[in-house]
Amino acid sequence: MQYQSPQHRQKHAAQKKLKTAIFYCLTAIFFCWSTANLPTIAQNTNRGGLNGSEMREILDRGNLTEAVTRIENDWEEDYQKYLQQDFAARTKTAEAISKTLSRLAVQTQKKPALIYAIPRTDQLELILILPDRQPILRSVPSAKQETLLNAVKEFRSEITNPVKLNTTSYLKPAQQLYQWIIAPLETDLQTAKIETLLFCVGEGLRTVPLAAMHDGKQFLIQKYSLARIPAFKFTDTNYANLRNTQVLAMGASIFSETANKQPLPAVPLELSAIARQWPGESFLNEDFTIVNLQSQRVQQRYGIIHLATHAEFRPGTPDNSYIQFWDTRLRLDQMRDLKWNNPPLELLVLSACRTALGDKEAELGFAGLALQSGAKSALASLWYVSDAGTLALMTEFYQQLKIDKPKDPPMIKAEALRQAQIAAIEGKVTIDNGQLRSSRGETFLPLSIPKLDSKDLSHPYYWAAFSIIGSPW
Repeated sequence: MQYQSPQHRQKHAAQKKLKTAIFYCLTAIFFCWSTANLPTIAQNTNRGGLNGSEMREILDRGNLTEAVTRIENDWEEDYQKYLQQDFAARTKTAEAISKTLSRLAVQTQKKPALIYAIPRTDQLELILILPDRQPILRSVPSAKQETLLNAVKEFRSEITNPVKLNTTSYLKPAQQLYQWIIAPLETDLQTAKIETLLFCVGEGLRTVPLAAMHDGKQFLIQKYSLARIPAFKFTDTNYANLRNTQVLAMGASIFSETANKQPLPAVPLELSAIARQWPGESFLNEDFTIVNLQSQRVQQRYGIIHLATHAEFRPGTPDNSYIQFWDTRLRLDQMRDLKWNNPPLELLVLSACRTALGDKEAELGFAGLALQSGAKSALASLWYVSDAGTLALMTEFYQQLKIDKPKDPPMIKAEALRQAQIAAIEGKVTIDNGQLRSSRGETFLPLSIPKLDSKDLSHPYYWAAFSIIGSPW
């Protein structure tokens, strides 16, 4: 041990006392600062949500600019909490959104509008943003939250009930929801000649089959192309031409024993139909792995990834939801790590999804799919349709997306899906006597796919499940 003089020990003790004093001073300063800021913190974290009195006051004042900012921030918080990500998205004002919609109307020659639908205890609030116009507010007192969500539940139940595929039992709730969500804005939409609707909706409405809402004469999808977005601030508004995009198509008709999943016998035909029309590569069964997908992405800048496989959006945390590969699952919480936004992915297609309809967490997973995956847009289904319906809709979608009309801008994704869904409604896409009939003609189905019986695909069960999530462009 080194010898220390009394003077040295006294000096050391004085330094120790000084450090201790500084520590306590800094602690006191921090405590005082924290206490002074507690009201602000409480105000920010306990705002009462969109059902609170503060939001009511904002709407009563008619301050729609503030209301839009509040909605965007609240729903950003919902998705960030669920997905456990800080997306650090820049706030978009109502004026900025309107100007962006105006730019896209010129670029795409399809005029878009944004509808916020906010279910509240006493009424439904609708805010409409049009290109280069002031936002519009419509309140619907008859659509109280409990009444509205009961109608949504009935609507989904009637559409997805396999016993009722030869009936129109879905029409009553389909028309009621139309009267609440669309009819109050109809005159404004028609006056502005709107063609594309973006829906940014609150809890309970995020998995509504929007396309099948009905005005008494026709479905909503027959009037507008549609997309659902988690918030406009998350939406990539860059417009791109997809006509010559490379497609990476992967899937499984059978799965490894460990996967324990039902076969999807039409998948080989689905992949080959895409490969015939689009440049790119396709991989089936044992080659359908996460490692191979990542390897292919390194070698080629694919703009579209098509995954023909089971995918589940389940209640609970994001690690409960997944996409099934040949022998393993890609969980929703792992998707961000794949960096599908680098290089940018224009479109992610999941052709055999199933969602726990009516569950808050499953809703957030489905509606946040494009956001979490890093893709600009996603195309997915709310419920598992069937091999026949999926094959028909996917084949028609890719045909529509590829259509090249002289002097017209390229087909936007939401419009391609709309045209495919209209073709199903009008009986132009069918499975009949072993043939798939689409807008491009007939395709003979191999005998190895016995489950593809003749199908009339006009019932919304077959087409309303499919939805564009994220950018419609």
